Amino acid sequence: MVARDIQNFSEIRTKARAYFCYLFSKNLPNRLPSITPEAIMVRMQKIMGDLRDAEGIYLLDQKGVQVTPTFLPGGKQTDEDFGRIRSDRAYYYRAAREKRCTITDPYPSLITQDLTITASQPIFDENGALLYVACLDMPLDAVLQIAHPMALHSFYGRLFRYGYAAFTFMLSMVALLLFIKGVTTFLHFGLDVRKIEIKEVFESTILLTLALAIFDLVKTLFEEEVLGRHRQDSGATDPHKTMVRFLGSIIIALSIEALMLVFKFAMTEPAMLVNAIYIIGGVSLLLVALALYIKFTKRAIEE
Repeated sequence: MVARDIQNFSEIRTKARAYFCYLFSKNLPNRLPSITPEAIMVRMQKIMGDLRDAEGIYLLDQKGVQVTPTFLPGGKQTDEDFGRIRSDRAYYYRAAREKRCTITDPYPSLITQDLTITASQPIFDENGALLYVACLDMPLDAVLQIAHPMALHSFYGRLFRYGYAAFTFMLSMVALLLFIKGVTTFLHFGLDVRKIEIKEVFESTILLTLALAIFDLVKTLFEEEVLGRHRQDSGATDPHKTMVRFLGSIIIALSIEALMLVFKFAMTEPAMLVNAIYIIGGVSLLLVALALYIKFTKRAIEE
């Protein structure tokens, strides 16, 4: 669970940073004269009130020394944090060095011991000199919820997840039945190779290919819709790879069927070969359509 959450965070990190940067830029005073810690913390407490899952807020000076207590939800605060040196923490030196809003990698929280991230915003005076770094701690699971609001805490999110879970279960049963049928169709010949019929081998291959296509579809649906893994890879077909791989398996199955019919009609009914040609033509059209689909999908991603 922890490893998957960290991987999910790496995929939505840019979106999470943009969200926190928007909150900071909208609420915090910056590049103004006479900015005081009290004025900053009033705005930070407003942000924490809007974020129900926020763990704590605090303010560092230009040297990384904490100049306020750590304010916790419910009006509580940790006074012993006042004066602590945070200059070696990533949320300070990255914000000071890059001079922009940053978020850290997940790390164990000193408050809850769960994985958390810290969003930090440098605050400058009217001349552009660094005055403070405002920090906000958020649990990792809350950050993931911000990026994917249809997750577990939503009623409709749970409903859709259960629906997808039911569909993936039934589709996995279909794939299992096709697999069993394909295996038994081939194995009923036993160990006597002389009894093997080409027609039965082709039919078994088609069943196994369809089982593989459905199983691959089930795997992708289960990972993305039930487990909540949202991929953001840069490959040309990745945004629609389920469609591409499923259609590819169907094309393979139809090609095998066409090949089987060619052999069958060539030996028994040559006049029926035209039907096999029709299937081969349909497979060719599917290949062309799939190639165009991949090409235009890649172009849309690049644009």
